[in-house]
Amino acid sequence: MSATGTITREAPTLSVRARYEAPAAENPVVNGTQKVQDPPQVQVAGKTKSGKQLKIRSYPKFDNLEDERLYRKQHLAAAFRVFADRGFDEGVAGHISVRDPILTDHFWLNPLSMHFSLIKVSDLILCDEDGNIVEGEEPINAAAFAIHSEIHKARPDVHAACHAHSVHGKAFAVFGRELDMITQDSLRFYKSHGVYRDFRGVVLDSEEGKRIGKALGNGKAVILQNHGLLTVGESVDEAAFWFISLDKTCHAQLLADAASAAGYEKKIIDDDEAAYTAKQVGGPEKGWLAFQPYYDEQVAKTKGDFLN
Repeated sequence: MSATGTITREAPTLSVRARYEAPAAENPVVNGTQKVQDPPQVQVAGKTKSGKQLKIRSYPKFDNLEDERLYRKQHLAAAFRVFADRGFDEGVAGHISVRDPILTDHFWLNPLSMHFSLIKVSDLILCDEDGNIVEGEEPINAAAFAIHSEIHKARPDVHAACHAHSVHGKAFAVFGRELDMITQDSLRFYKSHGVYRDFRGVVLDSEEGKRIGKALGNGKAVILQNHGLLTVGESVDEAAFWFISLDKTCHAQLLADAASAAGYEKKIIDDDEAAYTAKQVGGPEKGWLAFQPYYDEQVAKTKGDFLN
């Protein structure tokens, strides 16, 4: 595997959920147009004029779990750098976790008082499901443990979770409402996000972590009323991209709502079109791939400093 994370090997199935062969179904008709039953998550023109099929970047296969652990930690460190570049940091608030592939009831987190822009692989902290530090010499955010531990317990398919106090996320969260399906990008969260409406200050106990997990349900995101955003994924890349996209989607909705107050009508995407398009823009493979340009940018900008 290269330092840039560019993978040319065939991708494994990311999800740990059971898969089965479903019976063939007829292609659906959506708003009068017949479409394929299961659209690809990655839409690509990948063939040369000579007929050579070009490979799409995909989640790597690993020879051993130690290699996978390093990969997850490298991409976790990159995610912090990406969040810093976008202003998602705020003091010691905000945290991203990734499940350890060897000790699967343990997860890696950021140290409490280190700025996102400085975090390297060697700075990451490994903790167990009871909040004990297993590897590392710095404390972790108590709220991070309370939230992330319960999510990782409740969702074995989730390998990563992101929470930060982004400006647009906080602004939209004050309404305690779900997103309107008004843009193609918002459809990443169609019937895949919830709202946690029971704000009780800083999250410090496991019971509130469980309630947040319940609000998340089987989705990829939850809007924490009066607090901010939280996203999850089968990879840290996916979870981080969903967070970036969710914050942008909140920003777009705030602008659209402001314009609608002046008398402009918002056009809501209908359920049939939303459900179909969500399959194209909201799958785990698409989320992982969408983060790779950000990862490459960090490698180029830092000359790989965060990999140390």
